[in-house]
Amino acid sequence: MTKKRIVITGAPGTGKTSVIVKLEEAKFFCFHEVIRAMTQEAKKSNGSNSIVSNPIVSVSDPYEFNTTILKARIKQFTDASSKEDDVLFYDRGIPDVLAYMDYFNQPYEDHFLNECKRYIYNRIFILPPWKEIYRSDEERYESFEQAQEIHHHLVNTYSRLGYDCIEVPFGTITERNNFILKNITID
Repeated sequence: MTKKRIVITGAPGTGKTSVIVKLEEAKFFCFHEVIRAMTQEAKKSNGSNSIVSNPIVSVSDPYEFNTTILKARIKQFTDASSKEDDVLFYDRGIPDVLAYMDYFNQPYEDHFLNECKRYIYNRIFILPPWKEIYRSDEERYESFEQAQEIHHHLVNTYSRLGYDCIEVPFGTITERNNFILKNITID
């Protein structure tokens, strides 16, 4: 049986992590956001006070940073082959790298785009910016207005790659998860 690869994406502070946690509680396998893990690892190795936000704001080589993220997301995609689960969720997909590079006005070579075209997901769910729930945390440095701009870059990037982004309506975590689960049927 073909695996269903489902991306949950959206700008920072849209509730992605809460949705992913709820999916895991329902016994779905979920690949976690690689940047959060990178930030937490950087804090451990450099001292907890040396990094106070997403590492992109302080890296000396943004291109190398984005290459590392791209490779990590490709690894998640390929690692899915060894999972027994038929439905796999991803907290952000490979095209998110391009969306963020566009947002930061960072140039990229064709191989970034080619990798996005090579590894294809079945469904893309996007959580829109939601002012009422938006909060900053230790890995999130963007303002709500910046989150809105990132949202537009995400929609544009996925659309440019031929995906139909399914917008997840506002609601409780359970309502949002039910919406996603009702809409993961693959044609």
